[in-house]
This record gives sequence, structure tokens and C-alpha cells, in this order.
Amino acid sequence: MASIAATGATAEKTAVSIIFAASFCHMLNDIMQSLLTSLYPLLKANYALDFVQIGLLTFAFQVTASLLQPAVGVITDRWPMPFSLPTAMLSTCAGLITLAFAHHFVVLIIGACLIGIGSAIFHPEASRVARLASGGRHGLAQSMFQVGGNTGTAIGPLLAAFIVIPYGQSVLSWFSLIALLGFCVLSGVSVWYMRHRRSNAGRSNPSRTLPLQRSHVAWTLAILIVLTATKNAYLASISSYFTFYAIHKFNVSVQDAQLMLFLFLGASAAGVFVGGPIGDRFGSRSVIWFSILGVIPFALMLPYADLFWTSVLVILIGFIFSSAFSAIVVFAQELVPGRVGLIAGLFFGFAFGFGGIGAAVLGVFADRQGIEFVYSLCSFMPLLGLLTVLLPRLPSERRA
Repeated sequence: MASIAATGATAEKTAVSIIFAASFCHMLNDIMQSLLTSLYPLLKANYALDFVQIGLLTFAFQVTASLLQPAVGVITDRWPMPFSLPTAMLSTCAGLITLAFAHHFVVLIIGACLIGIGSAIFHPEASRVARLASGGRHGLAQSMFQVGGNTGTAIGPLLAAFIVIPYGQSVLSWFSLIALLGFCVLSGVSVWYMRHRRSNAGRSNPSRTLPLQRSHVAWTLAILIVLTATKNAYLASISSYFTFYAIHKFNVSVQDAQLMLFLFLGASAAGVFVGGPIGDRFGSRSVIWFSILGVIPFALMLPYADLFWTSVLVILIGFIFSSAFSAIVVFAQELVPGRVGLIAGLFFGFAFGFGGIGAAVLGVFADRQGIEFVYSLCSFMPLLGLLTVLLPRLPSERRA
């Protein structure tokens, strides 16, 4: 009896350590990704870029990931590839080195695409690992996994502000060491994943029976993608252009603008972490509703706030708006059971790609109408979240 309990405790400890490892590597991955957007003021000055080209950089990264992630998810749902995880880090490493020594805008685009490819390979399988190690607490596991990414996204601007901007673009090559650290950790995760698959080889595959009619599932999935795309387009507008907005409107320094961006990204990480466990307790649909309704008044106020209230509002917006992401992913995984890779690809990739398209379009408006006009326009984006009213209650939520 004691040996059985010890075995169960060891298995649980191993599962938690694997979730932490996946989350830690998600943090490393997104630190490297966020360096790209954090360096926009430096790149704009070094290469004489306009806002359209800034938007194209975001477009290149996010759409590369968008086009590949669903395809990677579908393939790995059918043929799992445990050691694709460390391979993803090598692509991101190559992208950083390319950005560090780029001599032309086209080379910057290539570097952004290499980072996007790394993201496309990493997210579907890492999300699957987190779910396998969750022990049934899918919202908590998804939050822990996702908060690693948000934490990395928040740390990136600080590293850019205090290391890369003072010492120059070539310093990016040193951050390739982060990718090598991620490669080592993910190699261990891949070994656990492979052993987990072998130990469960005799079990029947998870049921893929849809909880609703196929047409209803497709419609609901489309709504979730629109919600995520809207959220990501709004968040991309802040992560891509907020430093320019703060410098233009409030005449702050580049470092102060990066610190304000850090406040927003840090609040987003906290929102992601809190949203998952609350979704486990009260249901994913409730968290989505809270996120959508809660953020609308603050988003509408942001373009008219002074410096102090802008700092407060971006914290509230980041926390509330990001709390829904884990809930949306878990809702979609329950909507299409047994397709974890596909769902991860769609929501970490395809919907994020729409955010990249939105960033590129907003760059056009920023050049023609001014950066303040962009934020006035973006303040109405969260209103599309009212489509949440069309989301059905899943049978699992009704039982709960």
C-alpha cells in the first residue's frame, strides 16, 4: 500500500515538474520572441523603417507561425513527435543570430520568420505535454503553461531596454544562449513525453466524439477564433506600437516607454495565470464572459487618459483581457476532444496570425492618420467580444 502511494506521489511530482519545465521553456521561447517587438524603436532608427515596415515585421513573425502551427498540430495529433520540441529552439536561435547581424530589411524579415517557425513547432507539442501532465486539471495546466509565455513576453522589453538598446543590436547574438538552455530542458521533457507514450501504449485512444453536432461545433469554433483574433489584434497593437504612442503623446524616454510596456505585459501574465484555475472552478464560459465585459470600459477610456491613468489602465486591460485565453483554449479542447495539437495550432498560431495582420493594417493607419488615431480606433475592438453570447454550454459544464 505504501509503495503504491509512493508511486502515485512520484508520478504526481513528475507531472508537476514537467508542467513547470514546459512553462519555463515557454518563458524562454517568448523572451526571445518579444525581443523582436521590443526592438522596434531601435530597428526603426537603424534601418529608417516606417510604420508599415514595422507592421510587416510583426506580420512576418505571426503569420509564419499562423500558417505552420495548425499544420504542425494536425500532423502531431496523428504522429506525435516528442523531439520536435528541442528542434523548435534551434530555429528560434537561428532567428536571433540573423536579427543580430542583419544588414538589410529583408534579412530582418528572414530572422522574424525563423523565430515564427520555432514558435510554430514549439506550441502545439508543448501544449499537449502540459495537458498530458495535468492530471485532469486542464485549466490550471494550461494557465501554468501560458503564464510562462506571458512572463517571457513581459521580461523581453526589460532586456531590450537595459541590455540591447544601450549596447546595440549585435548583443542579440548572446541571447542565443537562452535558446540553447531551452534546447537542453526540452530534451528532458521530450524523453518524459516519449516514456509517457510508451507506458500508455496499451490504453485505448481518447474518445473523439463531438459533444455537439458537427455544424454547431464548427460555428462555435469560429466564434472562439474570432474572440482570440480580436484579443490578439488589440494586444498586438499595444505590444507593437505602445512605446511609440507613449513617446509621442507623453514625451517620455524610450526606457520609460519600455517600462510602461512591461507593466502591461506583466499584468497580462498575471491574468493568464489566474484565469485557468477560475475556469476549472466556475467553467470556461464564465471566465470568457468576465474578460470580455470587464475590459470594454477600460479600453474605451484609454485614448483619453493622461500619463498616470494610462499606466493604470494598461495594467487593468492586460490583466482582464488576458484572463480569458486559457479558458478559450480549454473550451476549444473540450469542444473538439482528442485534437489537442490542432487546437493549440489554431489558437496559438492561426488566431495569433490574425493579430499580426491587424498589426500590419494598424501600421498603415499610424503612418497616414497618426499613432493616437490608431489607439482611438483600437478602443472599439473589444466590443466584438460580445459574440460570447453565442457560445453554447457544453455537456460537461451542464453536469458541473
